[in-house]
Amino acid sequence: MTATAAARTSPAIAAALDGGRQIPPFSAQGAGLSLETAYRAAAHLRALRGARGERQIGRKIGFTNRAIWAQYRVDRPIWGDVYDTTLHRLSAGGGAFRLAGLCEPQIEPEIVFGLSAAPAADMDDAALMNCIGWAGHGFEIVQSIFPGWRFSAADTVAAGGLHGALLLGDAIEVAQLPDIHRALATFELVLSCDGKVIDRGGGASVLGSPLAALRHLVEELAERGSDPLRAGEIVTTGTLTRAFPVAPGQTWSSAISGIGLRGLTVAFG
Repeated sequence: MTATAAARTSPAIAAALDGGRQIPPFSAQGAGLSLETAYRAAAHLRALRGARGERQIGRKIGFTNRAIWAQYRVDRPIWGDVYDTTLHRLSAGGGAFRLAGLCEPQIEPEIVFGLSAAPAADMDDAALMNCIGWAGHGFEIVQSIFPGWRFSAADTVAAGGLHGALLLGDAIEVAQLPDIHRALATFELVLSCDGKVIDRGGGASVLGSPLAALRHLVEELAERGSDPLRAGEIVTTGTLTRAFPVAPGQTWSSAISGIGLRGLTVAFG
């Protein structure tokens, strides 16, 4: 797919996202789709959404959990954008969320960072940690505009990283989280649906630590010449467990141990 053709994909993707409908994956059409071209297509989608008033407020990192690569036929992490229209702040440990308009939604428990300074690719872990003002726990609701969750990694990039919504719980200042560097790599999480344990995971599932996932994103942006992360952006670092289909009428909850963040309970309608 040429750069010109990639630019033409963004209106089709935006229409699919807006209408909650699915389209064939681009990688299955004609000349296929490279990752480089897909990121150009994603930039066009970002510009289109910005032109209609949506504000990019951060990034999402996808496929940082290597355990799910084979399931989705991908072989590397990807990234996409988070918007003011897709961020939903929860209170008191949870809330409610309507899934209407999302295509084959799935739930992913994640660690979210709020940046207080712009990170750079040459920073060591201590300097990178100093760029994080707060940490929080959230559920990313991902969606697939490609039927049956069948796609290439490039397809997911062009479609905005499969991002549907980010449901964010409490944001805790990093200075208030003891031994945060170690805790990010060792904490554990249990994911449940309607009171039944569905999966277990933790910080080590995300490229070894959510901090490592952030580093991957910073380096990836630098290598591709993409817009770097800025102070004030949020970054959701990838799923701590496998992703699971979520449906109206279900209540999903997480329980976290080993880090000073509390779990969430969300009722879906």
